[in-house]
Amino acid sequence: MNILVFDIETVPDTDGGAKLLDLKNLSKKNIIKAMEHVQLQKSGTMFQPLHLHKIVAISVLYKNNEKLSLLSLGEESSKENELLKYFFSAIDKYQPQLVSWNGKGFDSPVIHYRSLIHGVSSIKYWDRGEDDREFKWNNYLNRYHDRHLDLMDVLSGFKKPASLTDIAQLVGAPGKYGIDGSKVTEYYLDNNLQKIRDYCETDVLNTYFVFLRYQLISNNITKDKYSELMKEIHDFLEASDKKHWKEFGSLCEKTL
Repeated sequence: MNILVFDIETVPDTDGGAKLLDLKNLSKKNIIKAMEHVQLQKSGTMFQPLHLHKIVAISVLYKNNEKLSLLSLGEESSKENELLKYFFSAIDKYQPQLVSWNGKGFDSPVIHYRSLIHGVSSIKYWDRGEDDREFKWNNYLNRYHDRHLDLMDVLSGFKKPASLTDIAQLVGAPGKYGIDGSKVTEYYLDNNLQKIRDYCETDVLNTYFVFLRYQLISNNITKDKYSELMKEIHDFLEASDKKHWKEFGSLCEKTL
């Protein structure tokens, strides 16, 4: 096993919004209000188009045959381009299978636009066989390849999906609790980046629980191996000194 479960958290890109809407001398809060007003008139929703999402957190769970690690990349003070560099560096180094929930519909396109804006490159992520022939038939970019496994797409059959919270709860994880994505911009404006990073990590954990059950039903692991991996993550959370990891672990059902 060589996987990288990932999730991003975003806020409206006030620099991009101010540039495209020709807004000057406004606070971030007022730029966001203007962006939301314009988008509401255009589409009936305040949710910004993907190219106007700024990444403020990238959290990952890396699992191979020897170790399991969970973290948010960089520091609270890390700039967006630095977060992207850390993310692509891990892909170039380990060439893992990426695992996400709605990653191909949201996270990846946002990462693409933001890396384009900042000029952040990667050797392996963009490879479609030019550097490594194996990537011609299984790469990170093709929607139907599994080098990036989007569990939401696969489980829904590319139709209207269930929510991550619902599926996570049905397989024994707590799903989203405490806060949800609608609060991220509020925490960002309050400079509470740690809260956002903690929340992002719990989304990664929920996705990992779903992934392990998917591995079981798709016959990629045995029932004994599934139990072993579930015990590993429960033990990992229980041994942690991080409050949100311990809380997540305490809310999990012991489904081994």
